[in-house]
Amino acid sequence: MEYREAHERLEVGLNEVIASLPADQRRTLVDRDQLDRFLFAPDDLVVVVGQDGLVPNAAKYLGGQLTIGINPDPARYDGVLCQHPPRLLRALLEWVRAPTDREFHVQKRTMLVAEREDGQRLLSLNELFIGHQTHQSARYRLRVGKREERQSSSGIICATGTGCTGWAHSIARQRRIEQDLPTPEADRGVWFVREPFPSVHTKVSLDFGPISRADQLEIVSEMAEGGVVFADGIEADRVEFADGHSLRIRLADQKLALIVRKQQPVQRVATPRRGRKGAPHIGALPAPTRAPSTGGS
Repeated sequence: MEYREAHERLEVGLNEVIASLPADQRRTLVDRDQLDRFLFAPDDLVVVVGQDGLVPNAAKYLGGQLTIGINPDPARYDGVLCQHPPRLLRALLEWVRAPTDREFHVQKRTMLVAEREDGQRLLSLNELFIGHQTHQSARYRLRVGKREERQSSSGIICATGTGCTGWAHSIARQRRIEQDLPTPEADRGVWFVREPFPSVHTKVSLDFGPISRADQLEIVSEMAEGGVVFADGIEADRVEFADGHSLRIRLADQKLALIVRKQQPVQRVATPRRGRKGAPHIGALPAPTRAPSTGGS
């Protein structure tokens, strides 16, 4: 019953969003499981309707397009990334046409990228997980600058400022890490080694550090099988990380351009949920023409 009601509220919100679009506005409706096959145009305006976790799902397929998050069910979804009610879409579209310094602004949220030696890559708005696909220990060599050591652990978490309001924040609190974690727009990230195990063959001195334009992370797999890399909790969209594969973690060149209310406090980010029932939607539409700027420098 609860899922049926949630699905109905989602449909009501989605219909309100569609009704708010100008009649002559071209639009495309994209389900979450179609994202990896959909090509967004550079001038698309992306409207995400659903839970917060859908924004990271979409962000890895974008290239700087303006993005609006619509929350159709405030009683069920936190509304951190999808913070706007459906009724506000008309005002948001007007703001996109003629931006002002009031009411809304564009957050440029930092993303991470994991690049394998053969060119395969994964983008992340929240966090990357590098480890074993089961509960077995992950074995690898970790290189940070000129320091390197062989490790056995429960995996490595690399988080952005957005991710540091969720899973990474919990890790930092549990480990009593006192360093300031990055904010969503900060041009840096952090990495954590989960439960490194000391032995005659493995070390534990490298367990936490920054990711910046100057500080990158390099990892070489020593897992015969089961090694994986996945982003933002979506295990199905993963890159194999078997023995001999190498991985570089760095700040991504692109950022998520998220339209938010001004002075919105940062809260925790919801983890993407699985399941097709009540699956949220993403709409892609060409961005409305902006009003010409006036004045001069």
